[in-house]
Amino acid sequence: SSPSLGSRPSSSPPFPPSASPPPISGPPFSPSVFCCRRASLHAAPTYAALFLFPHLFRRSGTGAVSSCVTLRGMNSHGVVPDVSKVTVVDDPALLEEKAAAIRLAGPAKLQVIADFDATLTKYIVNGRRGDSSHGLLRQENAEYDAKRLALYQYYHPLEFSPSIPIEEKTKLMEEWWGKTHNLLIEGGLTYDSIKESVAASEIAFREGVVELFEFLEERDIPVLIFSAGLADIIEEVLRQKIHRSFKNVRIVSNRMEFNRDGRLISFKGSMFAGKLIHSLNKNEHALDMAGPLHEHLGDSNGLNNLGGSVKDRTNVLLLGDHLGDLRMSDGLDYSTRISVGFLNDNIENNIAGYSKAFDVLYLNDAPMWGVVNLVSQLWPTHN
Repeated sequence: SSPSLGSRPSSSPPFPPSASPPPISGPPFSPSVFCCRRASLHAAPTYAALFLFPHLFRRSGTGAVSSCVTLRGMNSHGVVPDVSKVTVVDDPALLEEKAAAIRLAGPAKLQVIADFDATLTKYIVNGRRGDSSHGLLRQENAEYDAKRLALYQYYHPLEFSPSIPIEEKTKLMEEWWGKTHNLLIEGGLTYDSIKESVAASEIAFREGVVELFEFLEERDIPVLIFSAGLADIIEEVLRQKIHRSFKNVRIVSNRMEFNRDGRLISFKGSMFAGKLIHSLNKNEHALDMAGPLHEHLGDSNGLNNLGGSVKDRTNVLLLGDHLGDLRMSDGLDYSTRISVGFLNDNIENNIAGYSKAFDVLYLNDAPMWGVVNLVSQLWPTHN
């Protein structure tokens, strides 16, 4: 979610990247959901999440949780071993209720709103912090790369600090994004540099993202990618890393404007209410400023009218890695929303707030297969 450069080694996904996850029987979100309430990493009462090992999880004949086993034993870095295979749900009954409502309304009433950096993409790539859509950029003038890195080192800890009030943090994010965009213009960024930067970058999609998009496309469920990064770079990442487009996908993000020589001259359509889109203010109020994917990405039929159609879709599946991502559905009068969070780092300090804020929480750079299972259990067959 951050506009500049970003550890732990990533864990192996439960399913191979080339395969879809096996079908899961039983009620929605079970038995892949392994959590409940009132336990902590150190048995402190302030945490509202219970970590469970899948093989220790038991269900009654009705599908209800019949026993819970607390996962303890933090390592020296304060990280629970192999928690990428753990799903955290603070209120399973509420989640089941939301799932039933969304299933009853049908796919025509659902839209998916997803953050890009560290949500659709991996947090760790090849053993190091993966690049963000801002951070992968390498300008021809290395001096400007160094200046953007300095901004990252100052602002990034502030972005995820649990002690800074949201109002103060929002102002800091506006400063960071504005300064970074100015450096990109001053440094003479070119579109050729974007293509070269993406090709050389450490950025990759989570396993299961393509399968999720395919499932949603088959059912005409729109996907709005809300990013505080740059739409032009995200499109280039899609071209180079996925090599295909999806007719139901639209990018809501800051967009660049280039001159005839391919040099960045400004940011167009990136303002609403006088502010840049950053990690704490991206929401459906910004939908009107989003352009469809470039024509050469593939078929963009239906994207131009997406803004009108999503307003009629009053159920939301929201995917994010930041508490501010929960505001992406602001501006939409939704009936039911299931929020899915990815807590990639600093787990011990953030688990309490994240587990309360998100309906479903995945830890430690988990793959997307849990979300694929979630939507496939809503509508397992497609007519």
